[in-house]
Amino acid sequence: MSPATAASRDSSADQVAETMAAIGRSARAAATVLAEASTEAKNAALAAMAGHLRARAREILVANTGDCTRAEARGISGAFLDRLRLDEIRIEAMARGLEDIAALPDPVGSVIAEWTRPNGLEIARVRVPIGVIGIIFESRPNVTADAGALCMKSGNAAILRGGSESIESSRAIGDCLEHGLVDAGLPAAAIQVVPTTDRAAVGLMLAGLDGNLDLIVPRGGRSLVARVQDEARVPVFAHLEGLCHVYVDRTADPAMAAAIAVNAKMRRTGICGAAETLLIDRACGPDMLAMLVGRLIDAGCEVRGDEAARAADPRVTPATEADWSTEYLDAILSVRTVDGVDGAIDHIARYGSRHTESIVTGDQATADRFLRRVDSAIVLHNASTQFADGAEFGMGAEIGIATGKLHARGPVGLEQLTSFKYVVRGSGQTRP
Repeated sequence: MSPATAASRDSSADQVAETMAAIGRSARAAATVLAEASTEAKNAALAAMAGHLRARAREILVANTGDCTRAEARGISGAFLDRLRLDEIRIEAMARGLEDIAALPDPVGSVIAEWTRPNGLEIARVRVPIGVIGIIFESRPNVTADAGALCMKSGNAAILRGGSESIESSRAIGDCLEHGLVDAGLPAAAIQVVPTTDRAAVGLMLAGLDGNLDLIVPRGGRSLVARVQDEARVPVFAHLEGLCHVYVDRTADPAMAAAIAVNAKMRRTGICGAAETLLIDRACGPDMLAMLVGRLIDAGCEVRGDEAARAADPRVTPATEADWSTEYLDAILSVRTVDGVDGAIDHIARYGSRHTESIVTGDQATADRFLRRVDSAIVLHNASTQFADGAEFGMGAEIGIATGKLHARGPVGLEQLTSFKYVVRGSGQTRP
C-alpha cells in the first residue's frame, strides 16, 4: 500500500468516526427531549411522517429502483430482492403502520405494578424509555420506518444502520421521518439514518458510540447477528434466523393442514416467519403425506424430503442433514416424517432457532403438549407461522422477533422498547 493510499484510508476512517460520534451525541440529546415528550406530540409526528411517505412515494420508489438495479447487477437472489423491493402498496403499508403505532397506548409513564408497604411507603414500577437504540438491519428498507417509529413512540432516539444494498431507499424514507419530527416540534435527531455504508460504522455502533448507545437490535442473517453478539459492548436484543416448523398431527383436518402448510411457506417466502420445515406424523399415512407434498409442489415449492416423502411423490429431492437446519428464505421446504408429537418436539429442539412453530391437530391434549413443551418465542395451534408479526399481534409494527429469553421475547414492539424504574413516595419515613 502506498503512503498516499494509507493516508486516504486513515482520513476516511477519521471521517466515519467523527460522523458516528456526532450522530451519537445528537441522539443522546434528542433522547432527553423524547423522554419528556407528550403523547400528543409523538402521535402528531407519526401522522406527519405518514403524510410525508405518501406525498413522496414516487421519490422513494425512484431511490428503491436504483437499489434494486444495483442488487440485481450483483446477482442477488430473488428472495433477497423481494425483501428489498418497494412498491406503492408497501409504501402505503408503511404509512398505515405509522398511523397504527400512533393509535396504540403510549407505554411511557404507565404503571406496571404498585403496592403499599406496612410502613406507608407507596411503591410503583413505572415504564421509562431505554434511551438511544441502534438498529442494524439488512435489505428491508421498510424497517427504517417501522423501527424509527417504534423507538420514537416509546420515547427512544433511534440510530438506523441499514445494509448497503438499501441505502438510497433508507435515506429517502429517513428523510420523511425527519420532516415529520420537525413538523411536530420534536428534534430531527430523534431518528437518524447512518449516512455511510462503511462497515466501520457498524463497529463503532457495537462499541457504544462513546457511551451514547444503550441497546443494539440486529435484524438480519446469522452472520450479522453473530457479529453483533460477539462484538457488542452494549446489550443486544438478538433476532436470530427464523427456522420455523409446521407439524401436522395424525388428527389434523387434511384441508386445514394443506392450507396452513402452503400459506406458512408460500405466502411470503423471504420473511422470518416463513416455514422452513414441515414435520408430518408418520401415523398420517402415505395418502395424507402425498396430498400435502403435492399441494406444496403444485404451489411452486421445491420440496426436499426424507425417504417417506420421496416415496410419496417422485418430484421430491433427497434432503440432506444440512436441510433440517437451513433457513431457505425461498420457495424451498424440507419435509420429514416423525413419530408423533414427541418426535416433532425433539426435532424442533435439535434443529430449531426458537423463533416460531405451529401444530395442526384436532386433539386439544396434543396441542397443549406441543404448546407447553416447544421452547420457542411463538407457538401456534392450527394457524400459519406467517402470523409471527407484531402487527398481526395487535402491537403495530415491530423491530423484529427476539429469540432470546431476557427482557424481550417474540415481537419487539412498544412495551419491549421500554425499561422501568421504581417510584417510591413516602411521608417522612426513615429506616431503623
